[in-house]
Amino acid sequence: MTDQGQTSRPPMPLFYSDPQPLSSIAHADWRLKAGAFEFARDAHVVPLVVAEFIKASRWYPILFAAEDAAPVALVGLERRNLFVADGDWTTGAYVPAYVRRYPFGFMGAGPDQFALAIDAASDRVAKGGDEGEPLFVDGKPGPLTQQALEFCDAFQGEAAATSAFCAAIVAKDLLVDRRADVTTPDGRRFAIEGFRLIDPAKFAALDAETVVDWHVRGWLGLAQFHLASLDRFAELMALQNDVAVSPAAE
Repeated sequence: MTDQGQTSRPPMPLFYSDPQPLSSIAHADWRLKAGAFEFARDAHVVPLVVAEFIKASRWYPILFAAEDAAPVALVGLERRNLFVADGDWTTGAYVPAYVRRYPFGFMGAGPDQFALAIDAASDRVAKGGDEGEPLFVDGKPGPLTQQALEFCDAFQGEAAATSAFCAAIVAKDLLVDRRADVTTPDGRRFAIEGFRLIDPAKFAALDAETVVDWHVRGWLGLAQFHLASLDRFAELMALQNDVAVSPAAE
């Protein structure tokens, strides 16, 4: 609840605390330092786009958020990312694009318009000095900023495709609420809730016209990769148990 006359601030996207649209004037001397994945250490879910389902399904359970059916990779059983240790992501594991684009991102700049932004709160951002790579060179976006713009633009395009797929599975009433109560071998218990899954029986009962349409669109494969990814729960349980009994945890 807010005091009368005050406007509540909408929640920030995951990882972002102070996103600012990049400006060649306001951020002329800003630079970006090299960094690791420490910012993702406490996240147990990470947003995905449909283009990532194949690679992500080999490492993480892919779930759908209960409130908007947005797909996410489950990377931990509690408020902890089991794939980040000492700032490094597990070697060889797929790193979601949402993570790789940080601290950059897009902000709404009007109807169907977006502006490249950066999280000013990131410890990788240097607001002056000589450390790191410049965001702007001679008043124009530097190579780093240009690469970030291209990456975020591609990500935004995949976000639209993701929304279309999620709207389709919602329209066909394929999603069901599920709660998983997990007990690791060392006796620790975790409740995984607030997510939905595609019901295999409902998916198998899709009418022929929808099956053909979804095959052409590539949506049948997306649903199947989601269902196959649920086998990754066993690996998460094993990782959680390793964390619990490790000398560092003790």
